Amino acid sequence: MTTRRAAIILAAGKSTRMKSVRSKVLHPVGGRPMIEWVTALARGAGVEKIVCVVGDGNADVRAAAEAQGLDIAVQEPQLGTGHAVQCAKEALAGFEGHVVVLYADTPLISGPTLDRVFEAFETHSMAVLGFEADDPAAYGRLVKSGADLHAIVEAKECSAEQLKITLCNSGVIAASAADLFSACDRVTNDNIKGEYYLTDIVEILRGDGKKATVVNASEAEVLGVNDRRDLASAEAAFQTVMRDAAMKSGVSLKHPETVFFSYDTVLEPDVAVDANVVFGPGVTVRRGAAIHAFSHIEGAEIGENANIGPFARLRPGTILAEDTKIGNFVETKKAIVGKGSKINHLSYVGDAELGADVNVGAGTITCNYDGYNKHKTTIKDGAFVGSNSSLVAPVTIGTGAFLGSGGVVTNDVPDDALALARSKQVNKEGWGARFRAVQQKLKAKKT
Repeated sequence: MTTRRAAIILAAGKSTRMKSVRSKVLHPVGGRPMIEWVTALARGAGVEKIVCVVGDGNADVRAAAEAQGLDIAVQEPQLGTGHAVQCAKEALAGFEGHVVVLYADTPLISGPTLDRVFEAFETHSMAVLGFEADDPAAYGRLVKSGADLHAIVEAKECSAEQLKITLCNSGVIAASAADLFSACDRVTNDNIKGEYYLTDIVEILRGDGKKATVVNASEAEVLGVNDRRDLASAEAAFQTVMRDAAMKSGVSLKHPETVFFSYDTVLEPDVAVDANVVFGPGVTVRRGAAIHAFSHIEGAEIGENANIGPFARLRPGTILAEDTKIGNFVETKKAIVGKGSKINHLSYVGDAELGADVNVGAGTITCNYDGYNKHKTTIKDGAFVGSNSSLVAPVTIGTGAFLGSGGVVTNDVPDDALALARSKQVNKEGWGARFRAVQQKLKAKKT
């Protein structure tokens, strides 16, 4: 029988170093708030109950946690991590199983790493996630003997010999619910900071005859975010992982360091991405598509062998079929574009549905907003839209229809018709010469 799993997410910090009206754990990494990263991590590990520990002063965190279906515990005042875990005890009353303590400001721990934390219970009563630090500095040190962890010592409490240890504490600890809360009840604040350290439970449980072990992670994976610099470092670490994974999966990145992903970006094999491309949340790009430089894509599905950009902007609700072309300085929004259709230059197509093999000329605009409501433009298979056309929605362009360039189209166009919606051209012979003569005389009088 599989042991049940729960998680406690600590999120009661004041976020003062972030200098933001938003609590720090709501700031995004890879287009996703940090607290959502940690929640997804726990759920991916099969956790059935999650308690988020918040403070009285971060109502926005509480609202975000409740929106994700998390149980809430309040820590006020904040007296340390051991105290924070104690605050979750009531919410987990009656729970029998393993509990992992996670941090809402540590968004990059991977699913396989957390799985290894839970797997450590096969041989030990408690597991701590550790990492080898390039600069141990103020990190707590993990004091080991063989596979067993003897203690976690905060940097300010370390002896000179312990300060030489490079294996450091990430803060993530897992134990059975019974052991975790039993040990937390016995933690004291007899230390330099006067706080209740969660780390003290290692020695407490060892005194009960329990054994602890360390599960190793990379330093980048356990990076915690306290200020804007840390946030930028977390973003950089995330992007590095995503770029590497994309290229390993068969995606070509022409200049990887300039391509930016979101947490849910999906690129199939044989996709080619040029420099300076940004993928916002909700993007899927199918096999063989090419994304050219300086394109920004969000909330869009791009079909096989589509050709995007350069300098294209695809906004949410864009769905492109295979073999489509969205060219330079084209913007789409809530637009469905059929197989083989092309919007090549300098156009805006929003709230629209295009059939197959439609050609949209340069400078075309779908006029979708009347100041109060959005309206739909429909362009059916094989239609040809001349350059500099304005399509005033709601309007339908029929199958195989042609629109003459420069028109303002306000009425439906039948199948196979030619629509001319511009004023008749009038040429006034000799007008230019007469105009210049008058202007030259006026200029001469001024001098």
